[in-house]
Amino acid sequence: MYHHFNEWRKDGSWKKLWLTLLRVHRRRLDLSSIQLDGSHTLAKNGGAAIGYQGRKAARTTNLLFLADNTGQPLACASPQAGNHHDVFDIETSFAELCALVEEAQISLEGVFLNADSGFDAKRLREECFRRGIEANIALNPRSGERDEKEDVYFDAELYRQRTAIERTNSWLDSFKTLLVRFETSAENWLAFHYLAFAVLLLRKIPPDDKL
Repeated sequence: MYHHFNEWRKDGSWKKLWLTLLRVHRRRLDLSSIQLDGSHTLAKNGGAAIGYQGRKAARTTNLLFLADNTGQPLACASPQAGNHHDVFDIETSFAELCALVEEAQISLEGVFLNADSGFDAKRLREECFRRGIEANIALNPRSGERDEKEDVYFDAELYRQRTAIERTNSWLDSFKTLLVRFETSAENWLAFHYLAFAVLLLRKIPPDDKL
């Protein structure tokens, strides 16, 4: 079975499966706002995109996720070593996230994006502005550029919707393959996420409406 999984990862089948499901059922998504977050996963067997994370006191891999307003996963970026913070190479990671969603024919223009203060970076705000996304990012009091942030938009009421991403993390942790990373291949581990995304979406769709 793993041989077939690996072959389907190589030819992009798992990614295609996810994008097709997302496109076909995109009207079921709640895009009144979307949520951005990162998640560190313990890595046990070594491999690519693994680094020591001080808060976890262990080697981890970090993934950035986008989810809709109910917590349904939309996309994840390429795995990063756990010793990197969430905004490491954020331009590349955020571009990957947006590209996946847009490939499923979902427009992000005008969408409100919630993110915690760990994502309070000028580079990310500029990327959101360039794409027509309304960034609702909590301000980091330890960050510089305080004067530049005096007129930065932040809606505390809207930010409460960010709790949806906690449901995303809980749902993904229910898959043992994702709870702890044993995969040495970062590409295979990413493919398992696409498969989990598909399962979570299919669970929400009535049996007579899955085709």
